Amino acid sequence: MTLFVAERVDKLFPGVRALDGVTLALEAGSVHALLGENGAGKSTLIKVITGLYRPDGGKLLLDGSEVAFGSPHESAAAGIGVVHQERNLIPGFTVGENILLQKLPTSRGLVDRAAIRSEASRWLAELDLDIDPDQPVTELSVAQAQLVEIAKALSVESRVLLLDEPTASITPNEADRLFRVVDKLKNDGRAVLFVSHKLEEVFQICDTVTVLRDGSSVLESGALADLTRDQVVDLMVGRVHEALSLPPRTVDRSVDPLLELSGVSTATGHADIDLAVRPGEIVGLYGLVGAGRSELAKALLGLDRITAGEVRIRGRAVRIKNVRDALRNHKIGYVTENRKEEGVFLEQSVSRNIAVTIWDRLSKLLGYVPAKAESALVARYVEQLGIRIASPAQLAGTLSGGNQQKVSLAKWLAAQTEILIIDEPTVGIDVRTKDAFHTLIWDLAANGLAILLITSDLPEMITLADRVVVMRDHRVQGEVANDHDYDRMSQQVIRLIHAERAVA
Repeated sequence: MTLFVAERVDKLFPGVRALDGVTLALEAGSVHALLGENGAGKSTLIKVITGLYRPDGGKLLLDGSEVAFGSPHESAAAGIGVVHQERNLIPGFTVGENILLQKLPTSRGLVDRAAIRSEASRWLAELDLDIDPDQPVTELSVAQAQLVEIAKALSVESRVLLLDEPTASITPNEADRLFRVVDKLKNDGRAVLFVSHKLEEVFQICDTVTVLRDGSSVLESGALADLTRDQVVDLMVGRVHEALSLPPRTVDRSVDPLLELSGVSTATGHADIDLAVRPGEIVGLYGLVGAGRSELAKALLGLDRITAGEVRIRGRAVRIKNVRDALRNHKIGYVTENRKEEGVFLEQSVSRNIAVTIWDRLSKLLGYVPAKAESALVARYVEQLGIRIASPAQLAGTLSGGNQQKVSLAKWLAAQTEILIIDEPTVGIDVRTKDAFHTLIWDLAANGLAILLITSDLPEMITLADRVVVMRDHRVQGEVANDHDYDRMSQQVIRLIHAERAVA
């Protein structure tokens, strides 16, 4: 039975036709993939379905009847739940309040806190999440916040559930947990739309697929069992996609590390962390949600207190006060996992975003930044990173996710960093842009940058890292020298994660 149909949907923005006659149908008891490169129109279509945007043509049908949603609240009331790629949790609220935001339980006119805890715990348990409903969402990691978003969408007991990159910031174990929930929803007769750039997940969990390219549906509905991965990628990019091939790169082990951690403990709970990154080396940090990888990176930037041990930069013990100190005095840059809230200024131009780290270097008397100097700098990195923009004046918030991430990276390269921490570099990025990012990171290391790479994408880690440091519960479990053989490496990494004690 068809629960929902988007039929010949158009969406226009000034100078851009974001959707051009897109059609898809969602069946009860089925998981339907929506695929396409960044900018293909996937998120725009979801925003039309959920009432964030009004379509400029076509129609939406729910249970065979035409519907027109004026707001996300109306679509939710009709039984359409959504987990957007961008975070939508309210920072001042608890986990439980966020989950039940659209139907907060009350008693005698007051919010019923006990009912919130009880009901939120039910939905957290559906995802096997060990999170206190009374915990502020500001204390959650990005991955935990993503899972809470999913619990929030499930709480409205949606008949149609839209998942926009739900596994982007979670590890394979958490993804498997989510897939079990999705399978249960499917067996309960719900229709699930699954948007992901991880094609291995798509083929694992989805039954049918719609492929968008340049705002149009090049495949309206196809059975995934009838398609190969290469055929799907070819539909997405419009031509044969060649597998990524990286040139040889060696690390000089005789060179002293640029960054060293010796017995480091932090206020967040890290204990006895030893780590070293040499010039031209990519060292990966891998672990499950809660392992403390991103928190360790932030401690290195002065955002959390180091309580014991020593951090050495170029062989000298240092105490980094804040991000400014890390950049100015130690040449450390940080490409954050949360690009929309921390990586770029969405309401500022591409030019301003790239030049922000070196305004003091460019500025003249009274802090004036010469437009010519800023333009030359921006043009250099736009070309080097292949950032697709209409002009340097374009607002960063109007760019695709991949181009926003490139802008976030460009500002640190412009500051001539020597140590670069890259946290989840390709979350929500399509296959072709991901390859470009991998090549870029590889080339940066080949040119002498010391790179600390944090990613929950194990294939990405095995593609790029020279060594993989495995973390669990804010400690180092062990380290694996990477030979880039996926089967062998993945087994070693997973074994370390689940080892009973640290492995030397």
